[in-house]
Amino acid sequence: MGDPTPKLYGRLTLNPIAHIDIVGFIALLLVHFGWAKPVPVNPLLFRKIKNKRLGMLLVALAGPASNFISAFLFLIFLKVLSTVYIPASIGLPLTIFFTWGAFINIAFGVFNLLPIPPLDGYRILEYFLPAETLLKIRKYEPYGMFILIAIIMLPPFTSILMNTINSISFLMAKVVGVNLF
Repeated sequence: MGDPTPKLYGRLTLNPIAHIDIVGFIALLLVHFGWAKPVPVNPLLFRKIKNKRLGMLLVALAGPASNFISAFLFLIFLKVLSTVYIPASIGLPLTIFFTWGAFINIAFGVFNLLPIPPLDGYRILEYFLPAETLLKIRKYEPYGMFILIAIIMLPPFTSILMNTINSISFLMAKVVGVNLF
């Protein structure tokens, strides 16, 4: 969109250290659930799109879309792997890697579509809400992470989330022509 903010903050890099949120990293070590720093975006600095709300929608869609595209690529690699002879000592680790790569990307894609701040799903929802509704719900944004953690701890929600992830995994695998598990 032409926003220089991520570059100014040193976030246009593949170096994982630039993306580490210290609290999210500690949480990952302690409870096996963590997060990275969100990439800063300033829609007022978008140069390649005039409609700033549409620009924010496209930015929010980019994260989950990249997860699902990555998952498809892992599944395609898995399909190719199944069509060639490779010794088990190499083929099995590659199969595990591609399978988990697809599954983890699907899980991240689904999770990030949840309409809870600070996730992308919330930013997507913002695009479709009327201004009056947005003003009412924005006051709850600072509590989004706490709401998210509380919801994740509820077993019914975890079941719904895992069923969704598994269903999408099997659907994508079927489209590619791969049998999972």
